[in-house]
Amino acid sequence: MNEEILTLIENKEFVRLRSTLSEMNAPDLAVIFEEVPQEHILRLFRFLPKELAAETFVEMDADTQEHLIQSFSDKELHDVLDEMFVDDTVDVIEEMPANVVKRILKHTDPQTRSEINKILNYPKDSAGSIMTIEYVDLKAHMTVAEAFDRIRKTGVDKETVYTCYVTDQNRRLIGITTVKDLLLNDYETKIGDMMETNVIYVDTALDKEEVANMCDKYDFLAIPVVDKETRLVGIITFDDVIDVIQEENTEDIEKMAAILPSEKPYLKTTAFEIFRNRIPWLMLLMLSATFTGKIISSFEDTLATCVALTAFIPMLMGTGGNSGGQASVTIIRSLSLGDVEMGDVLRILRKEFSVSLFCGVSLAVVNFGKMLLIDRGAILASGQDPMTISIIVSLTLLATVVCAKLVGSSLPIIVKRFGFDPAVTASPFVTTIVDAISLLIYFVIAMQFLKF
Repeated sequence: MNEEILTLIENKEFVRLRSTLSEMNAPDLAVIFEEVPQEHILRLFRFLPKELAAETFVEMDADTQEHLIQSFSDKELHDVLDEMFVDDTVDVIEEMPANVVKRILKHTDPQTRSEINKILNYPKDSAGSIMTIEYVDLKAHMTVAEAFDRIRKTGVDKETVYTCYVTDQNRRLIGITTVKDLLLNDYETKIGDMMETNVIYVDTALDKEEVANMCDKYDFLAIPVVDKETRLVGIITFDDVIDVIQEENTEDIEKMAAILPSEKPYLKTTAFEIFRNRIPWLMLLMLSATFTGKIISSFEDTLATCVALTAFIPMLMGTGGNSGGQASVTIIRSLSLGDVEMGDVLRILRKEFSVSLFCGVSLAVVNFGKMLLIDRGAILASGQDPMTISIIVSLTLLATVVCAKLVGSSLPIIVKRFGFDPAVTASPFVTTIVDAISLLIYFVIAMQFLKF
């Protein structure tokens, strides 16, 4: 598609170009704008219809938006901002440098500027920071006919008209109704007689991840946001909820991989920025591996006497790390979704202990057979009894898997108990701890069997 667009530009087939662009969806257009050479971006944008242009602008990445804002005339910038919802404008402002923000605010009307500032004043990760103030509000004394009249008059500027919120004279949220309810009732029916009064809402200070979880739980298209006096101040729509879920999942994945979270897409992030995000955890984990080195050096005599033990250290450490990682990721995800809580720790440990026994015994049995069939020659060559070494390694494997799963499942809960993000305790930390435990278990069992 990009090649077709560039060909139309080069051939100056502007009528066809305008028609092609006008038939496309905003997200698809945003991808094209991000990939075409910068010298063509402004010209392409000017071919878009006014409303589609604003929708496309919202879907673009921050770099493309900044380039366009710097290229816009004052009128073009005002026209784009005038078509955008306030929450989308706030999202753009949060990604822009100070000089661009100043220009944006300069070309918004006083009322919009005031609304933008109110949203910007909320904490970054709060419900208030992602809400929109563009919603349909009704009064309990209205009839269905009056409600439809209000929707027709004000709905064009609202982000959603399907869900309508009923407020009293002090803007306190007292009920909720939908366009479906309105259509299914007589025109003379009062809103107060048909509205749902058991309204689920969130406070402006609530963490946005909890808001996303609530919308997922109740299957909301939008959820109302109220202040401490239960006055309706805005709504959060499903498109913003999806963005939150995507951001939080990406952040958790990066933390679990021992990477500092980045707000930029991978291809937009420089090599130095990626290095800066990765090196702190790599440095810490490298230094933490000193413990495993100390353990191995403490048992040098054992290893020197029974060299065959050395060959199985990577397998034991790797299996232990993988086992602990499985448990930790499962618990972290369950904590995030609210499936488990702090009070469930004993139930979790009991379940993981049972799982670890099943896994450990299965792995130990298979490993025992594998060592006698495949590793027998190498063990004999080292002067050791294959049966004894196989028993040592298999017992260690069983004990390591049990310990790893207990550590992996309990560490995220302990960390959360102290107010930290459990995602940072995932695979890297669990692996480091389990490595040390597996080595200690290995050498203790070896010393008992080999009578060192």
